[in-house]
Amino acid sequence: MKKVTGLMVFLSLILFLSACSSSSKSEESKMSSDSSAGIDSGEPAKEEKSQVSFDNNAKLEKAAPAELEVPDQMVIYQANLQLRVKKFEETLQNIEEQVIKYGGYISESNVSKDGEEQVSGQITVRIPQKNFQAFLHDAEGQSAEVLQRNITGTDVTEEYVDLDSRLKSKRVVEERLTSFMQSAQKTEDLLKISADLAAVQEEIETIQGRIKFLENQTSLSTVHLSLFENKVIVPNLEDEDLNTWDKTKKQFMKSTNMLLAAISGVFVFIVGNMPILVILAVAAVFIYLYIKKQRKRNGNG
Repeated sequence: MKKVTGLMVFLSLILFLSACSSSSKSEESKMSSDSSAGIDSGEPAKEEKSQVSFDNNAKLEKAAPAELEVPDQMVIYQANLQLRVKKFEETLQNIEEQVIKYGGYISESNVSKDGEEQVSGQITVRIPQKNFQAFLHDAEGQSAEVLQRNITGTDVTEEYVDLDSRLKSKRVVEERLTSFMQSAQKTEDLLKISADLAAVQEEIETIQGRIKFLENQTSLSTVHLSLFENKVIVPNLEDEDLNTWDKTKKQFMKSTNMLLAAISGVFVFIVGNMPILVILAVAAVFIYLYIKKQRKRNGNG
């Protein structure tokens, strides 16, 4: 009886251990499956999150204003040249042709004269920066002497980049205020947002104007030219400076002019005094006849 009881206890113990072992295996398999399921489900979640983030960034980039192309260096060049020239008009014409050749334009031109001995002029031209040095070289080549040469360069790269950054920030604020104004329900909020939006847009216009000014000044250099010409006045030649043939012609013309003047004077005198001359002639005839008659009487007596 004791043997049977011991056997039953031993079998029960074996069954219990088997049941625990199978339960443990099932839990491990379940945990592994859950874990693998979690891993499998986690990867799509990350991909979905990454996709959403990419889409949002794409939308922001699309909504953001396009970046301005900022060159490595932006410099405003200006030059002042004072030139003494031999022929003012010819030099001025050549410089105007050079301006057209290099793709520039004349922004100001003034010409003045100081009596007959000096002619001067000031001309301001805008030349593309790439042709700046070539134009200066050609302009100096037109002169007889370079009296003054002054060239300045102002680097505005940092200012340009700062303006670009400020413009982007103002654009973002403008978009936000626009969206707020569209969703505003109260009149007070709408008026406040409208005032803020107007102020931001005014700042944007100011920044854009400054950017355009810097772009214009850096793309086209300014050259101020002052031209001076001292004319040589040739004095009138005297008689001793003329040759024999010139003297002969001069004397012939003088005598001819005197003769013509005398004839013209006589003609004018006779024609102009014709009435008086007729009266004098008649009177002279009567006097002559009277004297002749008296002589005859005296001869007969």
